[in-house]
Amino acid sequence: MLNGERLQQICRQRKMSVPTLAEYLVRGGFDAEQAQSALRNWMRRLYTPRPTAEDVRRLANALGVEVNEISQWQASHRFAPSSARKARLVMDLITGRQVQDALDVLKFEHRRAAYHIRKVLESAIANADEQEADVESLVICEARVDGAGRRLGTKGWRAKDRGRAHPIWKEASHLYVSVAQERTE
Repeated sequence: MLNGERLQQICRQRKMSVPTLAEYLVRGGFDAEQAQSALRNWMRRLYTPRPTAEDVRRLANALGVEVNEISQWQASHRFAPSSARKARLVMDLITGRQVQDALDVLKFEHRRAAYHIRKVLESAIANADEQEADVESLVICEARVDGAGRRLGTKGWRAKDRGRAHPIWKEASHLYVSVAQERTE
């Protein structure tokens, strides 16, 4: 997947304007206006329309960089059995760190969400390794937790004395981790 922030940095360094860069996407199936609109969205990290592998390759050729320099790899775990509030405490520990450092932190973290976040991070690293990225230089560029509501398969109420009912709050969350290669200059 395309890393919009990195794309924007490289465009500034190379002094490439959006219309100039969009010319390389025109050959890829977009017309000129669609290519400029898509490129502006991607630079703002809004991935609509979703960039294809061919689009990323064309942009890398236009900028004169390797494909892995403007790519990021992601993984997710939907409906993880932990509340979003508790999972965010763990996710904040690893945001912006090197992946090996983050794995070490998660290995010794005692909270329940750490296990699930570690598995998602390992999956993102494996995705990057499949695309022949340099695993030693990966950095967590985005780590996000979204609330998913009540956990699947849990009842809504627990019967109590004298006909009362107490709610059961077993929350779930969606975990998202993205990794990118650290820029070496």
